[in-house]
This record gives sequence, C-alpha cells and structure tokens, in this order.
Amino acid sequence: MKEQFTGSFTQQEPIPDSGIEAAIAVLRHGRLHRYNLADGETSEVAQLEQEFAAYTGAKYCLAVASGGYAMATALRALGVGPGDKVLSNAFTLAPVPGAIASLGATPVFVGVTPALTIDLDDLEQKASQADVLLLSHMRGHVCDMDRLMAICDGAGLRVVEDCAHTMGARLNSVVSGRHGVMAAYSCQTYKHMNAGEGGLLITDDADLAARAVMLSGSYMLYERHGAVPDPAAFEAIKYQTPNISGRMDNLRAAILRPQLAVLDHQVARWNERYGVLEAGLRATPGLQVIERPEAEHYVGSSIQFLLLDWSEGAVREVLKRCAERGVELKWFGAGAPTGFTSKYDHWRFVESKKMPVSDHILAGIVDMRVPLTFSLSDCALIARIIRDEVSTVFQSQA
Repeated sequence: MKEQFTGSFTQQEPIPDSGIEAAIAVLRHGRLHRYNLADGETSEVAQLEQEFAAYTGAKYCLAVASGGYAMATALRALGVGPGDKVLSNAFTLAPVPGAIASLGATPVFVGVTPALTIDLDDLEQKASQADVLLLSHMRGHVCDMDRLMAICDGAGLRVVEDCAHTMGARLNSVVSGRHGVMAAYSCQTYKHMNAGEGGLLITDDADLAARAVMLSGSYMLYERHGAVPDPAAFEAIKYQTPNISGRMDNLRAAILRPQLAVLDHQVARWNERYGVLEAGLRATPGLQVIERPEAEHYVGSSIQFLLLDWSEGAVREVLKRCAERGVELKWFGAGAPTGFTSKYDHWRFVESKKMPVSDHILAGIVDMRVPLTFSLSDCALIARIIRDEVSTVFQSQA
C-alpha cells in the first residue's frame, strides 16, 4: 500500500502564549487604534516599529495594514503616479503588479532565471524604461544583489524590495531589504510572522519615511510612532500629502511582537524542514532542485523544483497523483490563476509582451508550502511521495 500524508498544508502554528496574552490585554483596555493611548503609554504598534527597525538595522519603520499596502505606499512616497512605468519580476504574485496598477502606473516585467531569481541580463536591457524597480524576492530566492544594484545605480533606478518571502533572510551579512531605498514585508497568515494581515515598511531615507507615514493616515500624530524621522522632516509635506489610510492596529502588533522575538529561531526550524525535503528530492529522475547560493541565508518556508520540458499533461498528472496521496503542490505553468498562484500573462490589467525564455521556466515551476506544523519525518514522507510520483510519470514518458 502506498504511503499517505494526512497533514494540512494550510495549518499554522498557534500564536505564542505571550502574543495571546498581549492581545487579550489590548482587547480588555479597548485601545485598538494605534493613536488611542493612555497617558505615558507607547502603543503596541510603535513598539513593533522600534523593534523591527532594530532587527533589520533600518533607521525608520512603518507598520501598516498589509504587505501590498506597504509596497504601494513605498511607490507613492517615491512619486510614482499615473502613466509611469515600474519594472518588476515576471515571476511574482498578483499583489506586486497590483500595487503598481493601483497607482495608475504600468508594470514592465523582467524575466526569470532557472534559479527563480530576476534575470539581470534582461533587467540591464530594460533599465532605461523606468525610474523604479519593485523587486520581488519571490518564494525567498535572492539574486546577485551587488550586480543588481550596480545595474540600477548606473541607470538611476531606485529599488523597492518586496521581502514578503524573505523576512529573516540575509545575503552574506546583509539583511534582506537593506539593499534598496525602501523595503516592504508581509505579515499575512502564510508569511514568517502571522497577524492574518499586516505589513511593515523600512527605509533609511527621512523624506521617504515621512511621506509614507503621512500617506498611511497619521492625522499629524506622527510623533506617536516608534521609528520615524524628527518632526522637521514632516514640515514641508504634512499639508501636501494625502491620507490614504492603511494603519496597523494595536491588536495585530501585539500578536506580532512575540513572533519577531523568536523569528531567527523559527527560520532555523524552517530550514531544517527545507533541508530534509531538498535532500529527499535530489536525484529524482526528471526533477531539478533549485540550488541555493552559499551566500544566501534563506528562509525555507516553501520549496520549489523544476519539471523542465515536461508536457502540461504530465505535470498535471504529477500534481493529481501527489494530491491523491495528500501532498498539495502548486504549479506556475497553468493557463489560469489557481489559488494563490498566477503569472504575468494572467493579469489582464497589464499589457505584457510574451517572454518565451521565462515562459519555459514558469511552465516547469512546482511549488509547495512548508508549514512549521510539519515534523521532520513529515517532510521526509512528503519527499518520498513526490519522488515516487515524479519518477513514475517521468518513466511513463520515456
């Protein structure tokens, strides 16, 4: 009888007890709005901003309602508006081009490599087409950032990093999000800190930080934030910047702060699970693992592999057979969006040119969540199931 996995790919770990207690305290006093404070009180949101700024080494941090809102706010702070073009990855998720389109701007997609990172040769060719690159570290894969920044600096491109999948990651000693002028992080349920929804935005630029705070809806209460520039940074802009409310509330911040305190420990646990999965998938006939650069300290909260040059029918057969054994895989080669998975030519609000090289790679990308509710033995079992079904289908094609 074939082995079967019976766990859930969508079940997260509980919120830490300290987060539950802090959330209950917020509910008991009722001051959920970030600016509703008792005398002498520092809000949960302001404390989270201070702590996340310290964690990343950034000067300034703004806590907001979602990762998508953080990206759009960064672009607005940089002056992106209707008719502007913004470069971004062809391999990403819908909120990234959505953040660009929400401003009336136009995404211009840059290709993907077999390492699942942005194609730097393609970026070099397209760098003159825009003033901003919204760089998605999609599924936690980080490119050669030294080369990317050299290209962008040479072309006058300002970089906003989408770090939804790299919170807690580093490249060499540099924290993910510290190469560009701003960086956005997500605290959605399936990210590395879970508030259901939520986002964080960091920068070292006082003017951009002030603009972002005003955009988020500060009502001139910016001095109640935890990691903002001096009040002088707000003087020239405070009456000129629209309020596009997207604040984080104290309840979500209370849930997040204890998770930030143990984030590095959680990263180590994710990477243990990723290592077991990767080892179990290596040398599977027809399957290509994604080799991670030695300099990349990644967060293995998901894993991808390639079934390059497989037919659509064969890939779908692998997905079906794995699903029948309890293993939920996602595929980036489908003709229409499925679940949380989509690709650049699905987003009809964007006119995009076909990208044959990237299409070839996207057609082979298979993706899987790695919740921390999985044990190491669960991961070994999942790898055996995938290996078995990929091998079976591959041999049937031979």
